[in-house]
Amino acid sequence: MKQIDYSLYLVTDRELMTTATVEQSVEQAIQGGATVVQLREKLASSRMFYETALRVRAVTRQYGVPLIINDRVDLALAVDADGVHVGQDDLPVEVVRRILGPDKLVGVSAGTLEEAKRAEAMGADYLGVGAMYATGTKTDADLTTMAELARIRQAVRIPIVVIGGINRNTVPQFAGSGIDGIAVVSAIVAQPDIPAAARELKALFEAGR
Repeated sequence: MKQIDYSLYLVTDRELMTTATVEQSVEQAIQGGATVVQLREKLASSRMFYETALRVRAVTRQYGVPLIINDRVDLALAVDADGVHVGQDDLPVEVVRRILGPDKLVGVSAGTLEEAKRAEAMGADYLGVGAMYATGTKTDADLTTMAELARIRQAVRIPIVVIGGINRNTVPQFAGSGIDGIAVVSAIVAQPDIPAAARELKALFEAGR
């Protein structure tokens, strides 16, 4: 199992960010304690996504933080990112693993015990479990209950990061759950003081471990 600190997993969103550029948003979040960065560009062209990824890659390399590309295996290879995160409707995890090879990270979104067990069996390095709460960044997501999260945690050995509505009010509810990290979008990138928001969320998470 690859040794990665998933405790504060940043997911970018250029529609919500308070900075002028994605790379500024990423750098400020890392300065506040983000330990993994997932670059998510739902609306960008392939060229724009690639050029943004190159700039973000320079920042994450400088700070020694893993860069995960959302969905796009080709762009992850193009910028030599550390891995790819895929959803249930994207390329199957076993195909992603075959393309990326054994050394890159492969994360998979899972909302149910069945999805989680399959992802682990097919070679996922970690799971993004959720959506735990209703969220404006993924309006079509089905919610995962705390009971289902507990079943997933008991059934799989790979790291689990929770996502969906994770903020200063919801983080304490995961105390003692055995998860490895929190994936955060708006509670970091949409804040006026990004480093302070990241520091607060990380402290809240660590207090409940």
